Amino acid sequence: MKKAFLFLALASIALSSCRTDQPVVEPEVSIETQNSYDDQAALNFLQTHYLDTKGNIKNYVATDTINKKLADLIPAPVTLPSGVIYIKRQGAQPDPGKTIGATDIIRLMSITNSYIAINADGKTSFVSGYPLRNTVNGTGVPEVDPTYFHVKDETLTNATTPEAKQRSYYEIEGFGEALQLFKSFDIPDESNYNLQGVIIVPSRAAFARDPYFNYSNISYRNRSFVFNFQVYKTTAR
Repeated sequence: MKKAFLFLALASIALSSCRTDQPVVEPEVSIETQNSYDDQAALNFLQTHYLDTKGNIKNYVATDTINKKLADLIPAPVTLPSGVIYIKRQGAQPDPGKTIGATDIIRLMSITNSYIAINADGKTSFVSGYPLRNTVNGTGVPEVDPTYFHVKDETLTNATTPEAKQRSYYEIEGFGEALQLFKSFDIPDESNYNLQGVIIVPSRAAFARDPYFNYSNISYRNRSFVFNFQVYKTTAR
């Protein structure tokens, strides 16, 4: 009997451990509260992360005397009226670079994650990180013409549902808005990366609570996105 109880206890612990790897599911709050959480969490993110020598986002610790928090970088992070925050990494921009058009075909090297902003114990932060794309640690070459930047017209035309005929179903609006404030390099896909910036998109400038395309088999409802990226090339469509 004691062995049976021991087995049940161990099984319970194992199941609990597995659950910690699952995305956090929080009770839905009002859209106004969610927007506030997103903004507060983004500001907290700027205080708790830095960029390494290749431009990768890393966790910042209070005892770090070498690296600067994202919030303290020069040039400083910029917040757009939409709530989107962007950071241009100093010394990592193309010169002169090429203007990125709203409908361009881009070649994007990135590490991009989505998060839920929650308030716990009086502190608001991003939790339950889940990848959208990671070409830096994945293929090692840029993603070509991502639909979340610009969806092809034929995709909309051939869609079979009303929501799938809308650009907002595919495109992360806040990402496109901020990316056009950067310029593109003109380098081969095989070039080593040097990430040029960060774009933080609050859920209201992403998919919010609207229908969306299933990019990575997770709910994007109320999720904010953090793009850590470099545009290798842009070409007019």
